[in-house]
Amino acid sequence: MSASGAFSLDQLMELAGLSCAQALAKSYPPTNHKRVMVACGPGNQGGDGLVAARHLHHFEYTPTVYLPKSSSKDLLQRLVKQCENLNIPILKDVDSFQAELAKSDVILDAIFGFSFQPPLRKPFDQVLKAITGVSKKIPIVSVDIPSGWSVTDGPQPLWTEEDDKGGREMVETFEPEALVSLTAPKEGVKEFKGRHWLGGRFVPDELAKKHELNIPSYEGIDQIVELPRNH
Repeated sequence: MSASGAFSLDQLMELAGLSCAQALAKSYPPTNHKRVMVACGPGNQGGDGLVAARHLHHFEYTPTVYLPKSSSKDLLQRLVKQCENLNIPILKDVDSFQAELAKSDVILDAIFGFSFQPPLRKPFDQVLKAITGVSKKIPIVSVDIPSGWSVTDGPQPLWTEEDDKGGREMVETFEPEALVSLTAPKEGVKEFKGRHWLGGRFVPDELAKKHELNIPSYEGIDQIVELPRNH
């Protein structure tokens, strides 16, 4: 998309993060879901989460960011600084994350994207277990693909990396209540039954035709459009 659509990575991340923030706001308004835990991974998926956290702050939410690993990339460092300038808390350790997670009204899952490959490494094994543990009482909105899912096959068995004794643990994946697919839905979410949004109002018509993307029309100034639910 960056090369063929002439968008920079900064632009794409900004549009993706704005789409995620808008989808969360439409699904869970701040009147009842003010405290948002934005769980970020170290890559571009986490960058989408950082952008979303900034927009959610301006949408009158109270976001908290969990970002356990700092990035050497200038873009991601600037996104962190933008959140810090708004006094958005940025947590680094799992204990603080778990404590704040329990107080949250909604979770934005921006940990792993479509490039994720098992095994599950620390500290994200504990992070996914914590999110799965609260998933029955705190709604989750996932960015593009729920963390830990296969981009082609959907929910999959997740194993941690081997410890010093060669042992490993299976970690259960969660199913979010809402999903924000970016550009187009991925094959692995075709059976997803929750509320499903399409975000990223930036795909040129020519590119959509070339890849046979059946993109619905966006309304007004919205950056997202809701897709029909599976039953």
